[in-house]
Amino acid sequence: MKSIICMEPYKLKMIEEEMPVRNENEALVKIRRIGICGTDLHAYRGNQPFFEYPRILGHELSGEIMEIGNNKQNLKVGDKVSIIPYIECGKCMPCRLGKTNCCVNLSLFGVHKDGGMREYLCVPHDHLLCTNEISLDQAAIIECLAIGAHAVKRAEVKKNDNVLVVGAGPIGLGVMKYAKLKGANVIAVDMNENRLEFCKRWGPVDYTLNVNQDLPAEISRITSGEMASIVFDVTGNARSMENAMNFAAHGGKLVFVGLVKDNISFYDPDFHKKEMTLLSSRNAQPDDFQYVFQSIRDGHVDTASFITHRTDFDNTITEYETWLKPDGGIIKAVVEINS
Repeated sequence: MKSIICMEPYKLKMIEEEMPVRNENEALVKIRRIGICGTDLHAYRGNQPFFEYPRILGHELSGEIMEIGNNKQNLKVGDKVSIIPYIECGKCMPCRLGKTNCCVNLSLFGVHKDGGMREYLCVPHDHLLCTNEISLDQAAIIECLAIGAHAVKRAEVKKNDNVLVVGAGPIGLGVMKYAKLKGANVIAVDMNENRLEFCKRWGPVDYTLNVNQDLPAEISRITSGEMASIVFDVTGNARSMENAMNFAAHGGKLVFVGLVKDNISFYDPDFHKKEMTLLSSRNAQPDDFQYVFQSIRDGHVDTASFITHRTDFDNTITEYETWLKPDGGIIKAVVEINS
């Protein structure tokens, strides 16, 4: 079978591999769609934490079951599936508490272990979500949107909350969408005006702000002086993450969804006087995947315009560089394997 491996930063290579052999607790899945996310692009550039080369990328995946044995999920050959790519140990304290997304020994397809940028992959039964009711394209973006949905759940967003989302990439858009579905008033912040226009159409968010504006003043104006009850920073930029504290209300929350290979520091009196809650949000949990699947199935998410770029598997290496260009208008790229 064909696989695409990232040998080192800025070097992808098509290779031939043996077909994988599943064990009794796994299904053999033919990969049909591969979503390209920030993690993949960071790894390609050489600045992804928890990453070693060489590695087969790809963890936003949908496909079709080719082989499967007895399983509690009632899955069968021919079912379309979305893959939950976080493989947990099931034994550590977070796993025992149901927080499998932050397992001490977490192994993520495409980061800690070889991922799905290949034609076939063996996946544990309990990490497959049957998606026969939606398209392969839609099933491939569940993981991306589930990260946003998980962050919204973790922050306990409620109706009429003033929610500020800094960073209008795919994950940030997911946070905006699921905050809107909770009934929040959503303010999107980014430096790219085209992205902000997309937020207006796709969210649809209530307000957009460019980072070049006086953000504290504008947020104060929009919220009648109260500031944002919940701030999500999804940039993966240390300076942005440090500044985000200035946008939160007294008694509010700041949620770091983006990840940065750097130290984050802040002036403690400003943090303390607000009695702020500081949270991180990592990955997603199985119930987040189910929730996102249902929201897509029920027509609450515009998936067609979310996927802006696509290519076939054989042309992936050629197209990869174009997805890095900031002026490329990319929201989500998807690789198709149709053979």
